[in-house]
Parts: sequence; C-alpha cells; structure tokens
Amino acid sequence: MTGLPLQDRTIGAILARKAATVGDRPFLLFAGTRWTYADAHEVTNRFAEGFRRRGIGRGDHVALLLDNRPELLWAIWGLGKLGAVAVPLNTAARGDALAYLLAQSDSVLVCAEDGYRDRVDQVRAEAPLVRKVLGPGDLAAFTGLPADDPAGMSGVRHGDPHLIMYTSGTTGPSKGVVAPHSQGHAVGSRLAAVSGYRPDDVLYTCLPLFHANALYYTVYAALWADASVALGTRFSARRFWDEVRDTGATVFNALGAMANILFQQPESPRDRDHRVRMAMTVPTSPELAATFADRFGIGATTSVFAMTENCAVTILGPDDPRDRAGSAGRVREDMEVEIVDDERRPLPLGEIGEICIRPRERGSVMLGYYKMPEATVAATTDLWFHTGDRGRLDAQGYLVFADRKKEAIRRRGENISAFEVETVLCRHPAVVEAAAVPVPSELGEDEVMAYLVPAEGAEIDFAELIGFCAEHMAYYMVPRYLDVIDVLPKTPSEKIEKYKLMVGARERLAELWDREKAGVAVVRS
Repeated sequence: MTGLPLQDRTIGAILARKAATVGDRPFLLFAGTRWTYADAHEVTNRFAEGFRRRGIGRGDHVALLLDNRPELLWAIWGLGKLGAVAVPLNTAARGDALAYLLAQSDSVLVCAEDGYRDRVDQVRAEAPLVRKVLGPGDLAAFTGLPADDPAGMSGVRHGDPHLIMYTSGTTGPSKGVVAPHSQGHAVGSRLAAVSGYRPDDVLYTCLPLFHANALYYTVYAALWADASVALGTRFSARRFWDEVRDTGATVFNALGAMANILFQQPESPRDRDHRVRMAMTVPTSPELAATFADRFGIGATTSVFAMTENCAVTILGPDDPRDRAGSAGRVREDMEVEIVDDERRPLPLGEIGEICIRPRERGSVMLGYYKMPEATVAATTDLWFHTGDRGRLDAQGYLVFADRKKEAIRRRGENISAFEVETVLCRHPAVVEAAAVPVPSELGEDEVMAYLVPAEGAEIDFAELIGFCAEHMAYYMVPRYLDVIDVLPKTPSEKIEKYKLMVGARERLAELWDREKAGVAVVRS
C-alpha cells in the first residue's frame, strides 16, 4: 500500500481499506487482548460517533492526556475520521505547562486519565475553550455505540490537519506541530519498506503514543506492513525482555538512552531468548549498535534522523552495510537534504553544517506550527526547513549526525525546553535569573544543569528548589545539577552566552551540586 493515491491518504480511508483487505489479521495486542484490523476500523468508527455525540465536529481540537492504552489510539483515529484534530499531550504536563498547552491548542474537550483529572481541573480557568473533561469510563462507553462510517468521513482530505504534537521550544514556549493525515502514510510506508517489515512481524513499543516515535515508527509502520503492534505502558529495563518475549515481538525501537540502559544490565542466559530480528536505535554510536546486536542476538540494527516536524527524513535499513551503523541512513526518496553553513550556503560532502530538508512530495511534512506563523516562517527560510541540528553527508549519501545547534536539551528520550525550565526556576522567590544547559549523561544524551542568580539577599536551598521544580514541571525536566552564579555572561544584545556556561559546566561537572548524589529524589508521577 505504499503507492496510495494522495486523496486516499486519510486515516479513515486507510483503515477502511485495511479492514476490507486484511481485516482478520491481528493488529494490536495490549494487556493480553487482541484487536484485528477490522476491529480497529470498527472501534474507531464507534469513537467517532461518541465524540460526535459530545458535540465534536470538523476542525475541533481535542486534547488527550492519556497513558499508553488502546483508547488513546482509538481516540486519535476516531477524531481523524470526523475531521477533528487530536492533540496528544505529554502525560507529565502539569501546572503552567499544561495550562499553556490546553489554551494554545484551542482544545474544546479534554480526555484525561482519572489520575490526571485534578491537574486539568486546576488549570481549567486558564483554558476557557475547554467545555468538558472525559475520563476512561466515558471513552469505554463509546465502544457500545453504532459502528457505521461517520457521515463526514468522505469529506476529510489528505492535507487536512490530523494531529497537533507539541515539541519543546528552545528560545520560547513549546510549539504545536500540525501534521496532516498524509504524513502518517509518508512516514509509515517508507519506513516499513526500507526496513523490510513483514506481515508476520510484531512491532513492540513501550514508548508513549503522544510522541511521534511510537505513533509513526511503530504504529503507522506496522499498519503499512500489515503487521501487528504490541503496546507496552512504559519502559522498564527489568521488564523489557519479558514483555518482548511474552508478546512475541520481532521488532522494537530503542529511543535515546534505552539501548545503553539495556546493555548495562547484567548479562543473562536469556539475553538471546526472544524472536527479535531487528531493533531501531536512535540515536546511537557504531560501537553500541554493533555490540548491542551481538550481545542480544539481533540480526540488524536500524536508525533514522527525525524530528516531529518531518519524521524519519533518513532511514538506515537492515540491508545497509554494517560499517554504516551509527549513521542515520540514506535520505528518503520523497525528501531532499542539504548541509549549509551559518550563512546558509551549501557545503561540500563531508563537511559539517546545519541539516536542512524539504519534501519532494506533498503531505510528507508538517503544515506548520499552530498559531505561530513567525516560527513557521523562521524554520522554513529559503524553502528549506532548518532543523537546528548539525551533521554531514558522505559520498554514499549517508547522513551522519554531529550535534545540536539549538538549545533544546534531550534527556532519556524527551526533548526539554531550556526556556520552560528557566521560567519555572525564575518563579521561585530566591531566584532572579536562570540558565538551563545540557551536560553529558553517563547513560548517553543529556542531563539538565541550571545556573542560578540569587535574588538580592536570598540564599538558595537546592533541595527545596528541586521540590519546587517537581511541583511545577514534568519530572524529566527537573534539573539534576545546580550552581549559583553572580552574573550570567551575556552578549551586547543581552542574550545569554550559553556556550560559555556549557563549557564551564562540563569542566566542573564533578564539583557541581548533584541531586542524585545528594539523595534528593524526584518522584515520577
């Protein structure tokens, strides 16, 4: 199904076709229950009817604050069939961040876990468009409704907005990436084809469906391969291989530090006791890719260069030479990649510069940032999307990622906005200014380090400040390292010179206050 006509690249048309052609095949496995492709089409019709009865129609935005569960996927697709827009939110969002997401997205309805209901209620006043909050029980009741195709499904177009997925900002608040219906087709079909996914494959993910990795690289890729999805709830190194074995998984994605965490576990006689034939590791090094595959008996490791705005721009497939492991693979046939210098001039092969991309085919990338036209224009200068990441292309067309030009911090698979961390820190009465920077993590990727300028006459209690942060930001955003500084270094235009702070932090990392060494725990909730 990689060659679907453009007009058929909507989730309603795709699921209807799947139900008609491979309806009896297993599609989703969760907590011991299976749904076929026909079931997926039917239940999403029921969800569409449920949302319609709640007053949701074409163009309405619905926020989804839900853990990994089938209902999250059914809601996304049911809303898509209505022509409504799903807004899956990070379940760690709370306080100011949650209020911002609900208000900025113009959500009129929220579906939230019972355990997150209080968070939503606390910020309802700051999201005036929200009319109603539904819980899991309300969504479960949708399954008893009629399963006819929604009346407006045929009117949904491939270029219509389907999702708003938030990605962390670097010099401002998080941006809502508006994805059209056809983007799922573009990503899933090409990833499945290059990776060689088969109908007998079981793609396992424990990554959250509110992020593009799990939704596009597992769910949509499986959809296009006529394969099955095994959905876990969250990553646990202790449970990971048991879940892989129990579900019969043949493919999984290891995002961020996951592969390194799994590799650091004590060796076990059961390390190779599984059916996995392929694992995607993003990002990775050549050394880890090879040793990970050898230890766990996995036939191939794959990778991508990706971001929410564009998704899997390059793909390293199982048939690529092993000496290319650690690269992000070749550019997709429906994409172009150019490497440019700081003056936006193209660089020769092999030279490191900013990675810029543009689609060759309509509907392959985002429509823009929601209600942020300036940010959209800034990112798409000269008809190229400027990623803010640096890398190089070699003579064979493989992309090698170098580093991040932008200030976003990436910790254990989550992109963190330094701006949002700093905003919370500066709300504390003892802090007048703050700068958050990435420092190396022993697990790979980054840890969050914050420089703090104390308010006049104030003394900063680091442990108390961590508690304050835990109340006002997601657990993964809470800084690990803290340091007090009299004055932040700045340019003549008053921009903080973060590169100086990063260099200083890395040189003094062992001397910095470390909440883990201090025994100050941050509870994951």
